[in-house]
Amino acid sequence: MAGLAALCLVAACAAAAAWWTERKGNDPLAGRPRVTDTRAGLSYAVPDGWQHDAAKDKHLVDAFSSQISKTSGAPSSGGGTVLTGRAGQVVPRADLRRAAESAARSNAEFFFPDQRATVEESHAAELDGEPAYTVALRIRNGDDGTSRLEMTLVTVHGERTAFLLGLTTDEADAGIKADIHAVVAGAGVV
Repeated sequence: MAGLAALCLVAACAAAAAWWTERKGNDPLAGRPRVTDTRAGLSYAVPDGWQHDAAKDKHLVDAFSSQISKTSGAPSSGGGTVLTGRAGQVVPRADLRRAAESAARSNAEFFFPDQRATVEESHAAELDGEPAYTVALRIRNGDDGTSRLEMTLVTVHGERTAFLLGLTTDEADAGIKADIHAVVAGAGVV
């Protein structure tokens, strides 16, 4: 009898592990390691070639609670970063657009001071079944080319608001842009 109970327990644990890793059938990063950011209340996958260093998360400015990043490897090219955090207050669904556009512009000014930012995308979205809004800005970096900032703001159960912020230092790097989209598409709430 004890052997049968142990076998059932092992089967249940295996099923739970499979569910957790593959919980989103449409997740382009299913099976990849995940970052669970309890402060932001978000979980997201780490694409191949990207890195997460939990020790470095502790040294981020207070607005951010976790970060993954990738350098392209090419000497003249840039890289990408995805940062997460929790918004200071709950943003109702009706105000997500205004709040996301304002936060995206504020972050553009923080990361790219005195550079012109142009809205490329602004649309309602959904993150793990919760209402969200995504804004993408194109930022001219003087003579160095363009960067891209993409912010998704999500209100979870009407109780808290969190964000994913993707940055590319070389807008022309389609691989990094695709990775950022995949991270957001596969993100979940915790």
